[in-house]
Amino acid sequence: MPAPGLRERKKQRTRDTLIRVALELFTAQGYERTTVDEIVDAVEVSQRTFYRYFSSKEEAAFAVQHMVEERFIGALGERPPGEGPLDAMRNAVLSSWDTVGEAIAEVVPVELYLRTFRLIESTPALLAVHLRRSTEMEETIARMIAAREGLDVDEDPRPRIAVAAFSGVMRVTGQMWGRGTDQSLEAIRALTERYLDHLGAALAPDWRDRDTGPAAGLRASPHDPAAGLQASPDGPAAGLRASPDDTAP
Repeated sequence: MPAPGLRERKKQRTRDTLIRVALELFTAQGYERTTVDEIVDAVEVSQRTFYRYFSSKEEAAFAVQHMVEERFIGALGERPPGEGPLDAMRNAVLSSWDTVGEAIAEVVPVELYLRTFRLIESTPALLAVHLRRSTEMEETIARMIAAREGLDVDEDPRPRIAVAAFSGVMRVTGQMWGRGTDQSLEAIRALTERYLDHLGAALAPDWRDRDTGPAAGLRASPHDPAAGLQASPDGPAAGLRASPDDTAP
């Protein structure tokens, strides 16, 4: 791709500045108490300029989050076809966390992005938007998984079920990370890996190991984090295995 010209670079700088200032104001004084007028006054541009880049204050609030989601979608699209659906999603999200810090830092300080992440969870208006966006994202991912497996997503429920399980783990990860004391990218990446490693075990038919105690069933397999979804042809998770020639009834 050719390098962007001066005009495009200036437009990108203006957009990035609007995002940074908006997020700084949102996290400092609250999303609902911040107006577009305050944002444009701080950047010294007009409202018309703001609306040239964003359709609403909401869109500015989720601009960096949207970029992070797009990186995950790109990473998922690049996973090798031999990976199972859950392994592909797991590896895509972990590889995204490995590189996303640099991409975020090109737009806003990483620390500001992390504060915004917590703001979304604690602001009812933003949380409602976040849940709506998550639903839309799940549908996109489910269709990607179905295409990988040669399935019709509207006939076979397994892609949506697998994505719902994966998304549930990601949501719990974000909530637990927000309550913790280490709120760095490294911490959320490590917590993401840890919780995804427990997904298969959490769906196992019996959590209670008579020899080692009731929590043993929550331990992840060191070799296959999705083993609980794929190991047994007769187990309760067997219906989540995607097979090109086996559609759900």
